[in-house]
Amino acid sequence: MTNGKFVLSRQDLLGLAVVAALIFIVLPLSTDIFRLNLIGKYLTYSFVAIGLVLCWGMGGILSLGQGVFFGIGGYCMAMFLKLEASTPEATKIQSTPGIPDFMDWNQITHLPWFWEPFHSLTFTVIAIFVLPALFAFVVGAAMFKRRVGGVYFAIITQAIAAILTILIIGQQGYTGGVNGITDLRTMLGWDIRTDSAKYILYFLNGALLIGVLITCQFVLRSKLGRLLVAVRDKEDRVRFSGYDVANFKIFVYCFAAVLSAIGGAMFTLQVGFMSPSFVGIVPSIEMVIYCAVGGRLSILGAVYGTLLVNFAKTTFSETFPELWLFGLGGLFIAVVLIFPNGLAGVYRSQLAPWVNRWIEKPEPSTKPPLEDPQAAE
Repeated sequence: MTNGKFVLSRQDLLGLAVVAALIFIVLPLSTDIFRLNLIGKYLTYSFVAIGLVLCWGMGGILSLGQGVFFGIGGYCMAMFLKLEASTPEATKIQSTPGIPDFMDWNQITHLPWFWEPFHSLTFTVIAIFVLPALFAFVVGAAMFKRRVGGVYFAIITQAIAAILTILIIGQQGYTGGVNGITDLRTMLGWDIRTDSAKYILYFLNGALLIGVLITCQFVLRSKLGRLLVAVRDKEDRVRFSGYDVANFKIFVYCFAAVLSAIGGAMFTLQVGFMSPSFVGIVPSIEMVIYCAVGGRLSILGAVYGTLLVNFAKTTFSETFPELWLFGLGGLFIAVVLIFPNGLAGVYRSQLAPWVNRWIEKPEPSTKPPLEDPQAAE
């Protein structure tokens, strides 16, 4: 902070520039549209991993249920897209035209009241921000105000993820059940299934990710960021200093929830569906793995960790379909045992000293050297 303003360091700017070059230049020029869309899906998980860096790495709050918020954002967007694809003309062969097909299959004869507002894109975008924040606030206030934390909080968030998954599957007439909400085609008349649309959505996703990274850098370099680290390391000391520790935890938990929901909404747009398989315990734990592999103290590391784990997952599943889970588990174990601070720790120990010397290298002076008066005589 300089003169009351937040300023990113040269290292921060260099890191953001490298990530931006990778997303906007290297990957689009080196992959076809199928792979690029796949990478775009990976990048949507990065929003969750970045939120976990703030929540777990900086705040010391391990949440094993971030898939819940990813799903909330994804389902909000899917509901809007599904309603647009379920016009009376497009669904005239149904028993009840004008409602989503899975509702008709389950003999529902009218659109439920909580689906009605999702006819509006404006309401949908607001809901993507408000609903996860509100849900996280209720959970966080109930837990943190009672000083529930550590492994107990992790188990509770895991239980919430399991409960929500069961609820979504059980209410298939309203949610699409185990298949989720599928056959999403257009957004405001724009066909999101074409190659050109996939390119646009990929770059939009990348731009949002860079914006989130910049915002999180400001948060980490602010007084709030320093207090989060203090809460993680010496919670009682911060409390005795007069701060309400619970409020800081609630804020960062809500902030991480909103980031996860943004990722879920972009996932739905890029992939074209949303299902409960992205809400439960297993995807939530995988998202924690992305954060751990990248380095739970680095928001840039979270992006690289997400890409690395998903690239490995795709490679193992294509090459060794029966062994890919063992390969993924081995990758995680190797990173934890050999590089406990993840990819960011490797960078800080091996490359950061050299990069810092290069960045901080003084520029050669352009002024002419002063003459030695004795030599002039």
